[in-house]
Amino acid sequence: MKVATKHFLAAGVSTLGLMAGAAQADIIHADDVIAQFSMCIGIDCVNGEDFGFDTLRLKENNVRIKFEDTSATGSFPSSDWQLRANDSANGGAEKFTIDDVDNGTQPFTVQKGAGSNALFVEAGGDVGFGTSNPVVDLHSVDGNTPTLRLEQDGSSGFAAQTWDIAGNETNFFIRDATNGSTLPFRIAPGAPTSAIHIAHDGDVGIGIADPEAALHVKRATGGPAELLRLTNNAGGYIGLEDGSVAAGDNTGRIWNMQNIAGEYRITT
Repeated sequence: MKVATKHFLAAGVSTLGLMAGAAQADIIHADDVIAQFSMCIGIDCVNGEDFGFDTLRLKENNVRIKFEDTSATGSFPSSDWQLRANDSANGGAEKFTIDDVDNGTQPFTVQKGAGSNALFVEAGGDVGFGTSNPVVDLHSVDGNTPTLRLEQDGSSGFAAQTWDIAGNETNFFIRDATNGSTLPFRIAPGAPTSAIHIAHDGDVGIGIADPEAALHVKRATGGPAELLRLTNNAGGYIGLEDGSVAAGDNTGRIWNMQNIAGEYRITT
């Protein structure tokens, strides 16, 4: 632990007004101070310190820089902040942290061993994760399936739920991590433009960017092509319902009769 004794170096002070054996007093210098060479602060600084390229060095077993704002009038901001290197407790984390002192939180932390360019903000404001050359607003680079996780943790009283948005050489996908990591939505590489297109009025186009019906499927194969298939292990049907009347009063079905290929009927 840090000891309470303070060590001071003072040059050009003719007298400190201290009696032999008395406790050391703080040095107050009511003027600007300019040091044209390097400076070391901390109980472990030594005479002949090798600074290398360091201009300012903090050297002891608990290293902190605290910004204590003493504003006390009007609506002037007065929050205190702190730069902290590593936890103080035995077995604590190896990290660099920005502390919100007043609220007791740590809004920004970098752990020891974080890779180069783990977080990189370039001149234009683009942010890279794992890259020093982000080419869009947020650019994530990883050797295996770069992923964004959206986790609702239950802290606000809502049920916990986690979704992943990710992509790799096989597909772009949305993963329901809470329910068995199922993949309810996937797009394979090479899918054409407007493979699925939702228009401003809610119409859905499959293979078309300007659908003219609630569901509009378009292909350009040059010959007859299967555009819709319904598959079910007990036959399937298309339901037709007039929404302006009570449910069931005007409902029709086009369905595969008894799962026998080629036999269809329309019922109401």
